[in-house]
Amino acid sequence: MISGRELAAQLQMHGFDFYTGVPCSLIEDLIAVLERGRQPYVAAVREDIAVGVAAGAWLGGRRPVMLMQNSGLGTSLNALASLSLMYGFPALMLVTWRGHGGKDAPEHLLMGEISPGLLELMRVPYRVLSADSLERDLIWARAEMEARMQPVALLVPPKVVEMGGVHGEGAGCAAPSTATVAATPSSAPLPVPTMSRLAALGIALEAVGDEPVIHANGYICRESFSVADRPQSFYMIGSMGLAPAIALGLALGRPERRTVVFDGDGNLLMNLGVLAMIGGRQTPNLLHLVFDNEVYGSTGNQASPSREVRLDRVAAGAGYRTAVAVTGPGELEAALRATRATDGPHFVLIKVTRDEAEAPRIPYTPTVLRDRFRAAVGV
Repeated sequence: MISGRELAAQLQMHGFDFYTGVPCSLIEDLIAVLERGRQPYVAAVREDIAVGVAAGAWLGGRRPVMLMQNSGLGTSLNALASLSLMYGFPALMLVTWRGHGGKDAPEHLLMGEISPGLLELMRVPYRVLSADSLERDLIWARAEMEARMQPVALLVPPKVVEMGGVHGEGAGCAAPSTATVAATPSSAPLPVPTMSRLAALGIALEAVGDEPVIHANGYICRESFSVADRPQSFYMIGSMGLAPAIALGLALGRPERRTVVFDGDGNLLMNLGVLAMIGGRQTPNLLHLVFDNEVYGSTGNQASPSREVRLDRVAAGAGYRTAVAVTGPGELEAALRATRATDGPHFVLIKVTRDEAEAPRIPYTPTVLRDRFRAAVGV
């Protein structure tokens, strides 16, 4: 069997320097080591969010590892297909193989049977890890993911990695945060918005200057592109809901630069758990802007739950250092200036009208968007 320390050391020796994922008991020894290590380990609330975090880390120059149980393959299918595989984001997936050989609890048996087939269906190259093949498999994984520019997987059967061997004092415990979180936003109703999303995007783009911006998919990308196309803008074509996860990975991968995310209400509500990941880590260099028109604009203006739920209050409860809501141009400009005065993470809810501008689709291919953005952030 491979100890968690040995596996972590081998991963580091082969250049892997960023880890994210959802825990599984089959690799609990490895996770205990990673939680206490010097390299970033980001505990994700869902496997598809881990896919986004890993993509952002790679954009920031890291070589990421995604940890997940094979049940998480089902959760991450769309993120893998419309983000990692479409854009071409290399990463190593360590996928624990519950239900291996038909021996496990009933809920794991079907997924155990079909896990290799799922990887083949997604065209993700994989090997089955063993204690004897560890070094060969890591050499293969790094070479394969970088040659193909995509994720590759190592399936980890039971009893390959030790379980429960590294649980000393402090294992898995982050130092308590000393940050002062902003007071809960006012419960008073917000005024009616007086600016369109296009106008708000123009103000935000001017304020962020040359800082890297991760854009949520949909009209946010298209309208932002029409205002000012810039290589520091990463436009998402698919993977709805993953923009803040990518931004988190980039912010942790490049801590010396501020990372900005242009998000939407529908996008954020799809993966609301990412707020706890950002707020809980007190990511100081992250600015999260949410352009909230209270509808799903790309699909016919169906009502969004943000009509009833103030997303700035949710962010404040999740631990963001500041969380404010604005409805007009002057308020937005002031809020953006204020975010430069202190460390983040900062959250600005920008209530906008439902007006949509005529804006072209993004004309670049996914690989061009990937490569020009990575060059723009200095990798």
